[in-house]
Amino acid sequence: MSELTTPQHVASTEKKRLLSIDALRGFDMFWILGAEKLFAALFIISGWSVFKVAEAQMQHSTWHGFTAYDLIFPLFIFLSGVSLGIAAKPLSSYPAEKASQIVKAGVKRLLLLIFLGVIYNHGWGEGIPASIENVRFASVLGRIGIAWFVAAMLVWYVSERAQWLTAVVILVGYWLLLSVVTIDGLGGGNFSADGALNVWIDQHFLPGATYRNLAVDPEGLLSNLTSIVNALCGVFAGRFMIKHKEMPWYIVINFVVVGISLVILAYAWDIYFPINKTLWTSSFVLLTVGYSLLLLTLFYGVIDWLKINKWAKVFAVIGTNSIVAYLGTSLINWRYTSSSLFGGIIDALPAAWHDMILFSGMLLLQWLVLYWLSCRRIFIKV
Repeated sequence: MSELTTPQHVASTEKKRLLSIDALRGFDMFWILGAEKLFAALFIISGWSVFKVAEAQMQHSTWHGFTAYDLIFPLFIFLSGVSLGIAAKPLSSYPAEKASQIVKAGVKRLLLLIFLGVIYNHGWGEGIPASIENVRFASVLGRIGIAWFVAAMLVWYVSERAQWLTAVVILVGYWLLLSVVTIDGLGGGNFSADGALNVWIDQHFLPGATYRNLAVDPEGLLSNLTSIVNALCGVFAGRFMIKHKEMPWYIVINFVVVGISLVILAYAWDIYFPINKTLWTSSFVLLTVGYSLLLLTLFYGVIDWLKINKWAKVFAVIGTNSIVAYLGTSLINWRYTSSSLFGGIIDALPAAWHDMILFSGMLLLQWLVLYWLSCRRIFIKV
């Protein structure tokens, strides 16, 4: 469940945290807060084509393919796994009562994330009371909760070897499932938006509404399977970091090699099983894990190994209250607030600068709220 972390609790757990992970999580959330709009604003001001290219990377791919913006969601899942790999251990190493408490807390976390996902989706679009069919239960937070919970159960109950085997079986099994199985004319190697097996699963088993009433939901039921592997790979990375914490250079070298290898393998697999975020294909998993690992390597190497870390605190302020930051983007109209506070400045400047000031103001206001929480050692976690 949600937890208000006290100063005393922070003091006892701070040493277990890696600044690089909080900073990378904050960097990930930075784009969700509205920073992706700055590239379009910079293009309007400068006319430089590089900002137009960057703006295009800040849009989700239309179907098959990959953009930088497609990495934000799986990176967050991966980082939840990294934290799990660093801190968690098999339940057999705890007393029975403590193990039971850990499992109950995990179940509560899962249910709360699913609930908050519905809140983020604004619950019933027509207001309460309303038909249950109008509720969109599938959500980003729900998928994070499911991926984290299944990964946690595997860490708690099965061996490391079984965890690796599970990851491989899920990736290969999902590929075969979507490539071979056909139901009511759907599936059987059809990876289109209206012909994939995921369409049949969502139409028959996903309760409530789908995103924009599409045939397949981007956070639909079947694709939850492969998102578990993103979390599991994070577990493997976090466990490796703890095991070799006295040899940061060894961590960096291994992560770079593995990260690049996964990216190459993903694009090779793309020939047979297209990289696709909505279907969360196995090739998409390998690609996003590869890029996530490379980003983690960069942040870990610079911040925790080379100790060039003052800049990282700007992002860590966001990363340590990431759920609050994410919910705020849906529940608070930051655009209106920025326009209200900085409207005079915006009107006084040339029209080309209006969007830049507006979106910069949005980012600043959200960051200041999170900074205020950080200064008071208030960390709201789920």
